Amino acid sequence: MRRLAIMLLAAGALSICAGAAWAQIKIGVTISTTGPAASLGVPQRNSIALMPKEIGGQTVEYLVLDDAGDSTKAVANARKLIDESNVDALVGSSTTPASLAMIDVAAEKQVPMISLAASARLIGPMDVQRRWVFKTPQNDSLMADAIAVHMAGAGVKTVGFIGFNDAYGDGWLNEATRAFAVHGIKLVATERFARTDTSVTGQVLKLVAAKPDAVLIAGAGTPAALPQKALHERGYAGKYYQTHGIANADFLRVGGKDVEGTVLPVGPVLVAAQLPDDNPIKAVALDYVRRYEAANGVGSVATFGAHAMDAGIILQAAIPIALKSAKPGTPEFRAALRDAIEGDKELVLTHGVSTMTPQDHNGFDQRARVMVGIEGGAWKLLP
Repeated sequence: MRRLAIMLLAAGALSICAGAAWAQIKIGVTISTTGPAASLGVPQRNSIALMPKEIGGQTVEYLVLDDAGDSTKAVANARKLIDESNVDALVGSSTTPASLAMIDVAAEKQVPMISLAASARLIGPMDVQRRWVFKTPQNDSLMADAIAVHMAGAGVKTVGFIGFNDAYGDGWLNEATRAFAVHGIKLVATERFARTDTSVTGQVLKLVAAKPDAVLIAGAGTPAALPQKALHERGYAGKYYQTHGIANADFLRVGGKDVEGTVLPVGPVLVAAQLPDDNPIKAVALDYVRRYEAANGVGSVATFGAHAMDAGIILQAAIPIALKSAKPGTPEFRAALRDAIEGDKELVLTHGVSTMTPQDHNGFDQRARVMVGIEGGAWKLLP
């Protein structure tokens, strides 16, 4: 009898342990920690290490894979995380092309996905597939408007464009063209380049020949420094604008003196200490900067890592709501988590304040952008 009791107790303990393991929340992450987008993926990986390991009374495990910025690898990682690890949500990837490739997987498996890439094409136009996709970077349309307003105020009448020859560049060309037209700015030259290019001499010669008042470079990470350095070598003396895809210390290091005076829109987190005290984002942004730099060194913070942290904040707010409806590891929980994310209202993130809707899976407004200049190798908040 005593032996039977012990066996029953042991079986009960195993059942409890199995239930706890089954109830564990798993977040699958695929980002670009190597390859041309590594300057985006590394701070994202570092930020994931800062995320809470317990939410809503449940332990949380983050499974991080590297896709090296390759779309095929990103899709394979997404399938592996869902099929083999049974994750409840996907975070990633770092780049627009890789994230676009993952949409079909997220929709097919009905797993909510939070992209860390910028293009508005990831979440619009809304359809049955994009219903499962959210993103934390600001839409390129929001940032393009800010650039066009600044250009108009600076007296820019003509502009040249050089951007990545992929979905990131496509999105920016479309949005910049629209924004320029609104402000009477003429696009006089359009050039493209690959993330892995080591020379853009031909494209730069055409830009210089067009003699624009300003050049907009639509790239991300350190590869975006290449056209600007080449333009300086060719003596171009007009104004330089970049996108929020360059906002990290690696770009400043690679660009050096050639990127001095560059103007760009960024998320407020990049200049958190320079924000006015009444800015609703300042406290959250400063807390992230403090924690990130404590772990990775002073001056190491990048907006790309903050995009990952914002995904974590979104999940931290949504998971307790989803837990009221279903248990982790189930299709019901994934659906409830998707609904909870879509229901976020006035959620303060490091980059802005987000209010999601069924039509808008980014949720940012003008509070999610500020204009900065590069001065003395550092970021300076502009009026």
